[in-house]
Amino acid sequence: MVKNYFLLLLLLSALLPFSVSAEEVLDKKSTSGEKAALVLNIGQHTETVSESTLAGWTQHSNIFTLSSSKRSEFENIYYCPVNNIFCALTLTEMQRHHIRLLPEKNINVDKIRLHVDDIARNVNRDPIDAKFQIEDGKVTTFSEPQNGLTLNTEKSVELIMSALQTNQEKYPQTLNLPFDVKEPAIGYENVNSLGINSLIGEGVSNFKGSTKSRIHNVTVGASRFNGVLIKPGEEFSFVKNLGEVDAEHGYLPELVIKHDKTEPEFGGGICQVSTTAFRAAIYSGLKITARRNHAYPVSYYNPQGMDSTVYIPNPDLRFINNTPGHILIQTSIEGTILKFQFYGTDDGRKTTIDGPKVLEKNPDGSMKTTFTQHVFDKNGDEIIKDVFNSSYNSPDKYPHPGEEIFTTKPDDWSKKQWEEYKKSR
Repeated sequence: MVKNYFLLLLLLSALLPFSVSAEEVLDKKSTSGEKAALVLNIGQHTETVSESTLAGWTQHSNIFTLSSSKRSEFENIYYCPVNNIFCALTLTEMQRHHIRLLPEKNINVDKIRLHVDDIARNVNRDPIDAKFQIEDGKVTTFSEPQNGLTLNTEKSVELIMSALQTNQEKYPQTLNLPFDVKEPAIGYENVNSLGINSLIGEGVSNFKGSTKSRIHNVTVGASRFNGVLIKPGEEFSFVKNLGEVDAEHGYLPELVIKHDKTEPEFGGGICQVSTTAFRAAIYSGLKITARRNHAYPVSYYNPQGMDSTVYIPNPDLRFINNTPGHILIQTSIEGTILKFQFYGTDDGRKTTIDGPKVLEKNPDGSMKTTFTQHVFDKNGDEIIKDVFNSSYNSPDKYPHPGEEIFTTKPDDWSKKQWEEYKKSR
């Protein structure tokens, strides 16, 4: 009978709005003032959960129950959490002497999961292959491989919840969160099985006249590609391998062509690197799958027509390693000369370039160019014939900072001033 009254009491308390105010009357408690902390280990990485954060994950409240073995905790045994008529009909005098108030701990799993997801974004990393270089004609390792790590978020949430439920008074605690390890595809042991035995092609460009900040960006950008391996059949993405371009990754503000302006932005000069990589891919006889020329001719990329502009996330420079072995990229800078060298498997192919040729050149600096890549296999059969057409606008359409380009004569200019201005452009 007591059990039935108890169930009915809980049901009505949940349905009636009185349930909230009853907890307030009975002094609802919170863990916000508790001293608590968790130390979470993920491999070599450690995260500390503050007391305030931990308090936000849990909440103490009170519930009513009947206990035949305990006397009532209330001085007023006639207090009713619903209304007096209801209690008079449902609780006997005996039961009124056995009402108890029990604490209940609620854990907010959504907040814990959000915190664990934030940790995962900080610690998850892809495996990094070993990097190699050519020394005295041999392939050697110069960068160690690194394992990847992926936090098991579901099991981590379960572990934290279990700790909060079963060890309420034993803070601070240290928990070792579960994670998965992924080994790199290429390590030291692969050095002799990559098929790298010769220089298959190279690209060169000259950045003479660049500012110090542009030279800095070219140097930083080129270093990102030194030692990169491209697997057989893999489509190489310049943007993906380049990574983030900002101050945190070592870049300085420098001029870039963006929309209808030439303006400073972190990483200005990276196109010197992509242009040189494009030329190396062309001369190596690789299949180009994505390439775009610059908006207007830039002297750093002479001869015009063999440049490749990039910007995160697009446009990108992409090409396929259509050789039978891995390709190892080596970059170097000598004076103002940037060089990309592609080492790989010599399968007997031959590459010839027809051009670049200037098809049209206008007084305003706009022009059109073309060149053709011819690739022949060891039997002399042509396996690639790709034409690369480039159309460049006038530089006047992309003013530099502080420049103002006039297309019509200003009202306060004389005819002579306007004629001299047009000649200077």
